[in-house]
Amino acid sequence: MVLWVFAYGSLIWNPGFKADEKILGYIKDYRRVFDLACTDHCGTPQFPARTCTLEAQEGAICWGRAYCVRGGPEKEKLAMEYLERRECEYDTKASVDFYTEEGESATPFLTGVLVFTSTPNNAINKYYLGPAPQEEMARQIAKAVGPCGNNRDYLFKLEKTMASIGHEDPGLIKLANEVRRILGHIHEDYY
Repeated sequence: MVLWVFAYGSLIWNPGFKADEKILGYIKDYRRVFDLACTDHCGTPQFPARTCTLEAQEGAICWGRAYCVRGGPEKEKLAMEYLERRECEYDTKASVDFYTEEGESATPFLTGVLVFTSTPNNAINKYYLGPAPQEEMARQIAKAVGPCGNNRDYLFKLEKTMASIGHEDPGLIKLANEVRRILGHIHEDYY
């Protein structure tokens, strides 16, 4: 058996496990949103960061990478154990089709690709923050810091990564620009 995992956030540039293959592509009917709290990497329980999760939206596409782990059940088990620890805020796993070619007539390149998502209900998933006005999200991202760094670096790195693979995300760019605007005002307040 072979394990395929779809990466749409920091796993794109830092999978953290030994992948035997990586492929650029997208999944359908999901969009990237910053509705999930991170309290152990770029945020804290007292001041959670906002990281991305997927939201179902008919007709949407979300670009990222699919990573493959081959080598038998033990190697796949180790990768899954690592991912379940790292992606602990995500309470749901889904099996999705993965595409590499664009267009309405595109057929899946892979089927049964694993993706970590979150239930959009904070009564079920305590890490789900839900949507918020863009300025509010940007202020939270601009200020949040955790043991692995600050939230804004996560956002800016994701923005840069998406541009480098040739698939900029307009919502991501808009949020990053709002964070930059806020940081400019914060910086001005100190001088």
